[in-house]
Amino acid sequence: MGEFKVHRVRFFDYMPAAIRAMAFNRRTERLALARADGALEIFNFADNYFQEKVIPGQDGRAVEALCWVGRRLFSAGLNGEITEYDLENLRPRYTVEAYGGPIWTISGNDQGTLLAVGCEDGTVKMFEVLEDRIQFQRNLDRQKGRIISLCWHPSASLIAIQLGPELLAQSSSEVVVWSIAFLSDHTIISGDSAGKVQIWDGLTGTLARTHLVTKWDVLALSVSQDESSLVAGTSEGTVVQFQFLSSTLDGQNKDWVRTRTFKNHSHDVRALVHTETAVVSGGMDTQLVVRPLLDKVEKNTQESAMRKMAFPHRSLVCCAKKAGLLLFQFPDHLELWRLGESDGHGDLPVKRKPEKLIQLKRKGEDHICCSALSPCGGWLAYSTVTSFRLYRLQNNTISITKVSKLPKDLRSAHQLCFSTDSSRLFASSINSSVVVVALNQPECKYLHTLKPKSGSREPVHLLFASEDGKWLATANTACEVQVYNLDKIKLHCTVPVYGSCPTAIAIHPTSSNLVVVHADQQIFEYSLVQKEYTEWSRRLQKQGLHSLWLERDTPITHVTFNPKHPAHIILHDMFMFCVIDQSLPLPEAKTRLFNQMILRSLPEPMRILHRHAFKMCKTFQNLMCVRLLEDHSLVVVERPLLDIMSQLPAPVRQKRFAT
Repeated sequence: MGEFKVHRVRFFDYMPAAIRAMAFNRRTERLALARADGALEIFNFADNYFQEKVIPGQDGRAVEALCWVGRRLFSAGLNGEITEYDLENLRPRYTVEAYGGPIWTISGNDQGTLLAVGCEDGTVKMFEVLEDRIQFQRNLDRQKGRIISLCWHPSASLIAIQLGPELLAQSSSEVVVWSIAFLSDHTIISGDSAGKVQIWDGLTGTLARTHLVTKWDVLALSVSQDESSLVAGTSEGTVVQFQFLSSTLDGQNKDWVRTRTFKNHSHDVRALVHTETAVVSGGMDTQLVVRPLLDKVEKNTQESAMRKMAFPHRSLVCCAKKAGLLLFQFPDHLELWRLGESDGHGDLPVKRKPEKLIQLKRKGEDHICCSALSPCGGWLAYSTVTSFRLYRLQNNTISITKVSKLPKDLRSAHQLCFSTDSSRLFASSINSSVVVVALNQPECKYLHTLKPKSGSREPVHLLFASEDGKWLATANTACEVQVYNLDKIKLHCTVPVYGSCPTAIAIHPTSSNLVVVHADQQIFEYSLVQKEYTEWSRRLQKQGLHSLWLERDTPITHVTFNPKHPAHIILHDMFMFCVIDQSLPLPEAKTRLFNQMILRSLPEPMRILHRHAFKMCKTFQNLMCVRLLEDHSLVVVERPLLDIMSQLPAPVRQKRFAT
């Protein structure tokens, strides 16, 4: 595997925001997730649960509810506005004021023609969904209190809203209904602040059954598409499942029966989605949990494994490998750090401690969506959805100067990348295009815009510039990988489209081979000179990747190469980094993929027996970044999950032994 001098970095204080709302699109198998800071994330459940899009938040935009209407996504929040999102340009498309105070809930009918929102002033406002906008239609009768929850009947002719307090008053204290579900047989199910899931007859308004599931609040409900299963999320972190079962052999006399309890969260479960095969939950502990239902999936398979997604599927760290600098991206600011120094190898005393050089606060209300640091450490750039900033850095005097004159084509970007010699900046823009600008001392100059021939409108989420400055590779969320010739300023080739989204791309510095890793963990190597897959890539696809590699549940987020060993490919996900030695044979199906620490402890004959191309290291925890510096030392940025959990507020209930 080779030895590296490692800079082990744990001073990136990344802190994800709590999950506030979720909505699942059953047609496209996309999950939309809203966080407390207003950011939205889109996960493709059909593509190994990959986080394919992120729409950054905005100050004052607190999303309380989400709703899909066809392929269109809407949100509503306490600012009293309804927002539709542009999922191609990753920004809000427009906002509409509801004029009812803060909005607590939003729901669309199954026909996709109407939106209903529940407001603070006690009104339910109906909006007609038109081709390019929504239009206010009417108000329903005003209620006495705020409308916290509502749900459409599948026929789209009825709406169930928060039930009146008089129906739920079990004591002198007022009970709040946090969530309701409206079934096709007119059954209404409610979850409330008394910890009860209650079954109501929607035709007569009578209470049919009460289930006490917690001493605390029931915050969220979700029903399966066939209405045979229901899940309830509580403020103590549990998810309780109910199933509509019969107590007799003839299948008659069905009733809602509590069947399972899942404890996958430490804090409030604020959002729930019941898919065909799993329960998806999220809340205050910031983690997205996918819990498969074992009666719906085949046991002991990849589909039956529980997933916890606590980190983004993209890098928030940039490394200036020539200058030994790190740039950390936060929603509201950037931090520039200089790495420390030590003598020799191993765990040795630090000769110079890491130093925070600059903290740069963003301008405006929009959160930062992407940032980049040039390899020389002399340029810094970041973008929001509405603005772009470029700065000149002087590391000797630790000064920063804003570049005031920017090209008009450089308004905002989805992704940023500098050339290896720091002379050019590449910014992905609308319609999968890339804007190229030249960097000079006083200002930057627009050169040209690179556009794909496919005419795709999907955003580019990956950029990579080759070491020799000849090639630029891009990948978009339509699974297209384009390679441009920067000398001729034109599209060189399009890699054959593979059905899974690329998660990391890189071009080899000497062979000009493009390595692409996809969300389903497949690896391809494509020769830019021959415009075809390499022999190694064909062998890999013919033999197939090892099952343990394919069963990993976090995507590869970065690929690089070792100049000392041209046959080595270095890549990493959240839990390991791996060196693939292309000169060694590929692992057979029955070969064990040993961690390198375990492999070292084996006798030499056993090490030779288990020798293969994939060398994996799991020494480090929760990897945010692994980069190779110019001096061939390795930078490993960790963010242990326990550090994140320690910064969360105290849960409402802590489990104690024997209780």
